[in-house]
Amino acid sequence: MVCLTGSSFQEMNKADNKPRLIDHKRTQHGEKKYVCEVCDKRFTWKRDLNRHKLRHTRENVYTCGKCEKWFSTKTGLCQHMNIHTRGKYMCIECGRCCQSSKDLERHMRSHSGEKPFECTVCSKRFTTSGDLVRHSRIHSGEKPYKCHMCDKAFSQSGELNLHMRVHTGEKPYKCSLCNKCFSQSSSLQTHKRHVHSNIRPYDCPYCGKLFKINSELKHHVRTHTGAKPYSCRQDVLHHVTN
Repeated sequence: MVCLTGSSFQEMNKADNKPRLIDHKRTQHGEKKYVCEVCDKRFTWKRDLNRHKLRHTRENVYTCGKCEKWFSTKTGLCQHMNIHTRGKYMCIECGRCCQSSKDLERHMRSHSGEKPFECTVCSKRFTTSGDLVRHSRIHSGEKPYKCHMCDKAFSQSGELNLHMRVHTGEKPYKCSLCNKCFSQSSSLQTHKRHVHSNIRPYDCPYCGKLFKINSELKHHVRTHTGAKPYSCRQDVLHHVTN
């Protein structure tokens, strides 16, 4: 049996409490010393940073037993399960079940048309504060999402995720007809229309000829207008110097 004196007990207690004191001070002052190297988002706790990193690495370890959708955090899975629970956070207009009361509140605006968040620069209105924040970057030029491989910056996280495929070579969109893969859904749709479809939605205003994609129409229209938008740099320099 170990007997502790009053002084030794106090010293041990101080040693045990020191990390908790530091953590408490960090919370009080709002210090966020842990930084995500992918998007520069900051966190007070290392565990929150590690949880956040899963969004970039796509390490989804929690799966829904109802629809087999995967999530990176247990909290995300629990919120998602509300979708499968009829009556909880359910929209009375269309019957859709939302993940949380906040999600339901945002969803209800799709029925009411309410847009409570207004841009102070151009007065454009938005249904969510997140949409307003993303829009505001157009005016401020803010680009908080940085590529850790080439230092290119973006105003939207989605733009960064799309850009990362340049480095990773990821092509998640596969054509169901020929199995060709693409990095963007728009490229897949263009491919299907151009290769596998006979639909020609773009018509020439001069001769009525139809085209599958808009770029082909633009190129064709120049045969009527005589437009030559591309000039040789050497010819331009020669013209300027003379």
